Amino acid sequence: MIDRDRFPVDPWRLIETRYSEDGVGETLFGIGNGYLGLRGNHIEGRGAHEHGTFINGLHETWPIRHAEQAYGFAEVGQTIVNAPDAKVMRVYVDDEPISFDDADVREYRRTLDMRTGVLERVLLWETPSGKRVRMRDERIVSFEERHLAILRLEVVVENADAPVTISCQMLNRQDGAGVYAGTPVAAKGAGFDPRKAEKIVERVLQPAEHWQSGLRSALSYRVAASGMTVAVVADHVVETENDYDARTLIEPDIAKNVFRVQARAGVPISITKLVSYHTSRGVTPRELVDRCRRSLDRVAVEGVETQFQRQREWLAAFWERSDVQIEGHDDLQQAARWCMLQLAQAAARADGVGVPAKGVTGSGYSGHYFWDTEIYVLPFLTYTSPQWARNALRARVLMLPAARRRAVQLNEAGALFPWRTINGEEASAYYAAGTAQYHINADVSFAVGKYVRATGDEEFLRREGADIAIETARLWATLGFWRASPGSATGEEETFHIHGVTGPDEYTTVVNDNLYTNVMARYNLRYAAKIVREIEDVFPEDYARLVERTGLGPAEAAEWDHAAEAMFIPYSEALGIHPQDSLFLEREVWDLAHTPASQRPLLLHFHPLVIYRFQVLKQADVVLALFLQGNHFTPEEKRADFDYYDPLTTGDSTLSAVVQSILAAEVGYQDLALEYFLQSLFVDLHDLHHNAADGVHVASAGGVWTALVCGFGGMRDYAGELSFDPRLPADWPSLSYSLQWQGSAVQVTVTREELRVQVRSGDPVPFTVRDTAYIASEEHEVVVELADQGPLLPGRPTLRQFADARREDGTRMSASVPVITTSIPIVEPID
Repeated sequence: MIDRDRFPVDPWRLIETRYSEDGVGETLFGIGNGYLGLRGNHIEGRGAHEHGTFINGLHETWPIRHAEQAYGFAEVGQTIVNAPDAKVMRVYVDDEPISFDDADVREYRRTLDMRTGVLERVLLWETPSGKRVRMRDERIVSFEERHLAILRLEVVVENADAPVTISCQMLNRQDGAGVYAGTPVAAKGAGFDPRKAEKIVERVLQPAEHWQSGLRSALSYRVAASGMTVAVVADHVVETENDYDARTLIEPDIAKNVFRVQARAGVPISITKLVSYHTSRGVTPRELVDRCRRSLDRVAVEGVETQFQRQREWLAAFWERSDVQIEGHDDLQQAARWCMLQLAQAAARADGVGVPAKGVTGSGYSGHYFWDTEIYVLPFLTYTSPQWARNALRARVLMLPAARRRAVQLNEAGALFPWRTINGEEASAYYAAGTAQYHINADVSFAVGKYVRATGDEEFLRREGADIAIETARLWATLGFWRASPGSATGEEETFHIHGVTGPDEYTTVVNDNLYTNVMARYNLRYAAKIVREIEDVFPEDYARLVERTGLGPAEAAEWDHAAEAMFIPYSEALGIHPQDSLFLEREVWDLAHTPASQRPLLLHFHPLVIYRFQVLKQADVVLALFLQGNHFTPEEKRADFDYYDPLTTGDSTLSAVVQSILAAEVGYQDLALEYFLQSLFVDLHDLHHNAADGVHVASAGGVWTALVCGFGGMRDYAGELSFDPRLPADWPSLSYSLQWQGSAVQVTVTREELRVQVRSGDPVPFTVRDTAYIASEEHEVVVELADQGPLLPGRPTLRQFADARREDGTRMSASVPVITTSIPIVEPID
């Protein structure tokens, strides 16, 4: 659990009271805006897990070398580049730097204020000669000015005169070595972890223009293989009544602006460092340097304080439309707000590129975009900041040309979105748990439909969104195939099947008729057919342009509807559940309850082939389908499926707990729902998966919002109809959240006795509460009495249900744990 002496509870601030150089702190105190991110490294620029400055989309490419090559394998890898580090502002007193290894630090406090967006550190350091040095540094990455970061440092020698030197630096850490390196060499014996970024040994950033003029320094580079360009320019403002001089140093990989001050006792020294970053896939480094200069010129005219004020105003508006209030639990409130701030820092100014799995807080997962964005992050964006959701969906629109090429490679029509990517090309080297996850097509189409229904943005749908729905539907139409139903000798009753795919659960790969995939593909096919007909009927000119763009044929919509209606949905009459795939129930059951913690997560301790032989889940699969397409399953089916799959789910993925929480709440396991929610809420703050040092789990943070609003708040929007059926935890007095619904700002508040819906601005909003219809408006707040908080079930599902379980063929199921062969002694041959 989190150390509350080090991280005290505060509903609006994350506070650290003891110095640390661990990677988790670097992640937790990272700041960003979706384009630019600064890890929470200290300004001294010394010890760190990863000295990181990340720009969304700035990447290098490298050839993927497969041990055995095959047609269609991904050929070019992509990994995020560590941009030049401008965070260093090193302080020397009496020509000695502060070294936290042995420094006498009397006071220390670091604070991330979620209302101002300012990361502040205050410390009091006493030198061996007895001089008391008070330092205060703060930084922001501007939400308003996408390319701007500001760092401010104030130093006061409180009780004596002393020479003080402040060395402000910019470093190329991507190619640096030793103390200049971005990421230290892995510890000896460190194991393989597929979640970490690839390391490129060759030089990545090729120097271009670099110069100094006055107090400005500039570095710029071209990325070796990808050809991208990046520039950073830093300006410095010095404010002090002490005498000082300035020295400079400029080399291709380092720029220094050094200020030597004759500090008098009690007289402050203030240095503000204004930094601008620009990147491009085609513009020269010199042009980017000019853009950086213009960004800094604008700040010089407007003033530094104006930027801090705009940051406060921006965040005030963000919290007005996004905050979720948990009454009576400041610890949960603090964590929930931290998660929502991470979503803003990951997506707000992405502006047409994707949302990386780690945002811009670390190099984990190589800076790639996954399906996480559409299923876990887009709901928050759609219901709180629709423009950000639109921007994220446009990133997928821009990937369509590459997705069409990828579909051709795999012998399919339409488009196939990459499983993991930065530049739009597939970068997953392991097809079984990568490219085979065709469900990403349906996930993207699902996000388009959810966005359009929630916002009413039909113009986006007609201009661009429909292209996604059409091309993804085309892939399902050719990937799937028709087969006569059992007992139908004439072939008149046929079902539509999808084989050779992997669902969200990566512990079961390349299967036939994965339930999640089939259910979501059915949605995709129906949605594409529906919108094509609507556009043709209501907007014939837009339809003509759509046909011209996509080559849409007149019979395609009917074919999609036919396939959707005949989609095969696996179901076991013997067990009364939906099998995860056609052969899932044939596997033996993994006994997770008796699997030692030392063997978790499974992916780091067992070969994939061992895992694939068992009924064991990395993350929710069927259960996720029950949530996303819940209107197609009965309450009884949801309960039966949840009971079956919950004991088989490891939660080795951070994407799992939020979904399990939502379904547990819906079917009645309300204590279990809260338990899963807390796991997701603190996945980074408590470092529950032991990899928070690599960056924030952005999708899990998005899932926290969904668990609050849809799990405990009971919100659903099936078929574009807003509904509520809350499940408030027993010790929560109330839960209140905001929604943007078709242009109206809505506030929903749940207590144990009632649900209130208020329209703060906009048109009246129709909705239902437990199947009863209401309409709320600005003039009329709706208050609905609640008889209860839904069904209540004790405990949690366990493997005991398998004691007498039998498959369709009558064979009995049994649970076991595979033997770990590494525990078997190896007899060395005698020479």
